[in-house]
Amino acid sequence: MTDAVFPSFVAELSAHLRGFLSLCEQTLGLVTVENHVLAGAGDYQGFEFYQGRKALLLRLDEALNLLRTWRQAWQRLDAGERARYAEVKQLLQAVQDSLVKILVLDRENQQGLLRRGLVPARHVPAFAGRAPLHAARVYKRHSP
Repeated sequence: MTDAVFPSFVAELSAHLRGFLSLCEQTLGLVTVENHVLAGAGDYQGFEFYQGRKALLLRLDEALNLLRTWRQAWQRLDAGERARYAEVKQLLQAVQDSLVKILVLDRENQQGLLRRGLVPARHVPAFAGRAPLHAARVYKRHSP
């Protein structure tokens, strides 16, 4: 990349990362509220959470594909150039941390639904049976 293109690339990448981080925070908020409801003794209104997840899932899927493309482009750059832009590394780490939190809470929510008898065990994804740190290990392997 030329010197003229690189700052605009970093600015655009940072903007996309901030947008994805915002989407992760919205998702984390939803799964956190669901987690609190499932942990309580009150009535669980699953359809509300289903609608929220469904609305976020399409956005997350699109954003994750875009993030993958951006991250690959970022990793193709020289390490010295990447080091000049610590904000991008911090944003990537924040996104990664948010995704791990979302996965862990979603797993806890799946277990809460199972305890309440709201989801048959055969509908729980295979990853839910893995150790809670599995997601953290996967992200650590792929961190910049």
